Amino acid sequence: MKKIFLTFVLILATLSVALGQNVRVGGYNRSNGTYVQPHTRTAPNHTNRDNYSTRPNVNPYTGNKGYKKPDNNWISTPKQRSSSKNRSSYYGY
Repeated sequence: MKKIFLTFVLILATLSVALGQNVRVGGYNRSNGTYVQPHTRTAPNHTNRDNYSTRPNVNPYTGNKGYKKPDNNWISTPKQRSSSKNRSSYYGY
């Protein structure tokens, strides 16, 4: 029974991390006076491949299929500069 409970907790923790990449946006007025309803979106980053509006993704909140073409940017960590014996070149001074 403990193994089942621990497995459930582990799965729940994993899902909460994976689903925690969303951002809640409050309602606001645009400069032209149009009101935008509060909504949930993916956290901003340098690619559109994980956005709900990009093909073939589906918005889990509305069920709408993505319609935008995926870009050529990939989700990755920032690239580190090559190491050098001269520390000042590493920091770009």
